[in-house]
Amino acid sequence: MGLNEYAQTVTMTSPNQEHQPHRNGSDTRKLKDEGDDGKGVVQVHSKWNPMFLSLVCVLLGVSLIMLLDGCRSSSDSWVLLGSAGSIWDWTSVSVVLLFTVLQAALYHLPVGQVSEGKMGCNGKRLKYKLNGLYAFLLSVALFSALWFCGVLRAGAMTDRICSLVSAGMAVSLLLSLVLYLCPIHTHASAQVHYDNTADPLLRFVLGQKMDPRLGIIDVKHFVMVRIGFIGWAMMDLNYLLTAIEMNSLSLSLALVIVFHLIYILDFLIDEGSVLTTKEFTDEPIGFIMILGEFIWIPFFSSLPVYFLLQRPNHIHFLSAVPICLLFGIGFLIYYLSNEQKDGFCRNPNDPAYACLQTIRSPTGRRLLVSGWFGWVRHPNYLGDILMMFAWCLPCGFTSVLPYLPALQCFNLLRNRASEIEDSCLKKHGDAWREYCRRVPYKLVPRVY
Repeated sequence: MGLNEYAQTVTMTSPNQEHQPHRNGSDTRKLKDEGDDGKGVVQVHSKWNPMFLSLVCVLLGVSLIMLLDGCRSSSDSWVLLGSAGSIWDWTSVSVVLLFTVLQAALYHLPVGQVSEGKMGCNGKRLKYKLNGLYAFLLSVALFSALWFCGVLRAGAMTDRICSLVSAGMAVSLLLSLVLYLCPIHTHASAQVHYDNTADPLLRFVLGQKMDPRLGIIDVKHFVMVRIGFIGWAMMDLNYLLTAIEMNSLSLSLALVIVFHLIYILDFLIDEGSVLTTKEFTDEPIGFIMILGEFIWIPFFSSLPVYFLLQRPNHIHFLSAVPICLLFGIGFLIYYLSNEQKDGFCRNPNDPAYACLQTIRSPTGRRLLVSGWFGWVRHPNYLGDILMMFAWCLPCGFTSVLPYLPALQCFNLLRNRASEIEDSCLKKHGDAWREYCRRVPYKLVPRVY
């Protein structure tokens, strides 16, 4: 989702580029890099208390199960108060493990481009296999074929939704333990040291490697794209097939799934955009990041679809028209503003941008002050927010639950916009103040 941007070297008013809505609760700040031994050391200061951070990890899964439980009929008993079999079974563990292994195998597909990312601690740029779109299409084809042949029933997966969350937590814990207890020593991965504490729990939760790899698989790239986003799409597909099995497919449910898939496909087509996100470039990978990708992105992001599956909301065709328009407008703002920003960053002297006004920064760069970025300071974030509220509207207004992903995204992007502007003020000084004077609104024209 979505979701969004953080390139520190960008020459635009919005000097960050990220494409996803969501991530985790870690809050780290890189202090310095040292490469005396050729392996690389990243010194990190964290404000988190290790015990509190561990509690957040536990509550993340529990709260997600409660949210999914809340989507069901009020006459149903709460899963957490029921039998242990409702929140844990080995079939769910097998499903999560098989999905993880499948995505690892598809990572090796001999298709897709190899792209360079950030500079590694060995002085060479890290390379990434960008074939997520092909992995997604093959995953969908395989799942659909198994369902069509009667090998699996989507409804059985939906009935196990809470145990799938528990299984995702278990597999996340297993993978995190592998990274922690069997450190992967490669020149591509900088070792992380925490300046304020040597607490093993903090290193386990936040991570002690920046870019660990298992063979050609970059673990951070793998969990963000293949587990998080493709997992989200597969849950939506499972809900769609469940609705078909129940003969309860509605226009509202179909709309939300179509909106989700457009968003996910756009991300996978431009998979390289994840390589410039703040999480990808500046944060180590530990249990909290892995857990977020295994359970929060696939299950929380698809919450509106699950809500509609449990509480159908039938809307008229005419009601769908303004919802589609809202999503379309949001997508165009999101896509076109990112295209303008990325194109200007690559070549600010391109004749296509000759008519755009700029402000010269003391850094020697130019701040774009017209076009999309002369309208509001973060138009790409505005587009993101409009799309996410559009795919919540088909759920109606009987509950706040399906709106929680959009509200979380809005709060995340609002905070991120403030962080970006603080950074820009320090970097560009009076040029940034002049830009803010000429473009006074952050996200919503004449409102905010």
